[in-house]
Amino acid sequence: MILSAHQPNYLPYIGFFNKVANCDVFAIWDTVQFVKRGTFGWINRNKIKTRKGWMWLTVPVFTKGKYDQLILDTRINNDIPWQRKHWKSICLNYNKAPYFNKYSDFFEDIYKKKWDRLADLNETIIRYILDIFGIKTRIVRCSNFLLNSEGTSLIIDTCKKTGADTFLSGKHGKDYLDEEKFRGNSIKLIYQNFKHPCYKQLHGPFIENLSIIDLLFNEGPDSIKLLK
Repeated sequence: MILSAHQPNYLPYIGFFNKVANCDVFAIWDTVQFVKRGTFGWINRNKIKTRKGWMWLTVPVFTKGKYDQLILDTRINNDIPWQRKHWKSICLNYNKAPYFNKYSDFFEDIYKKKWDRLADLNETIIRYILDIFGIKTRIVRCSNFLLNSEGTSLIIDTCKKTGADTFLSGKHGKDYLDEEKFRGNSIKLIYQNFKHPCYKQLHGPFIENLSIIDLLFNEGPDSIKLLK
């Protein structure tokens, strides 16, 4: 059985869902540190396409004095009218996409509701996309396992909790995973081999690595064929 895992990103990009589609169990890593920037700095932001190129949609969160806070503890700063801005930006740039009207009601409701925890917002969106795509992978939250380990040890412990004998890592896992630990625990380590597909987009030349909603609004039901 194959396990994969990732932080619960905001409006994740296509590769995130490619990983989920290619495993049996997917663990939402909500017990790791919230990171604003760098390789893992996609937890509260992502990119959409506009007439002028790409732009960030960023969910404001409380971080002052909370450098070590976990993702599950990260709270949204609703003093900033981020929901109105995000929904307006999505409508402005995707209202002419072929499948915008098919999926817009869900996102409109998302941006009308008041969210407190970032992880809850992100997981709700992720589960909706998985349902739309018909991806039946079992989803679990690491916080439900009450694990105190970190790094490679956290992955191995999660594999044991879920009964997985194989772990599917993103390509960047080669930079920090202890492969010997996997062998020592009889867990096979494999790496994601994701090649970004090209598909129909609005607003000029094709741009890679945008939020999944860019694919969803442009390709609709055919999206699942492209992300696998």
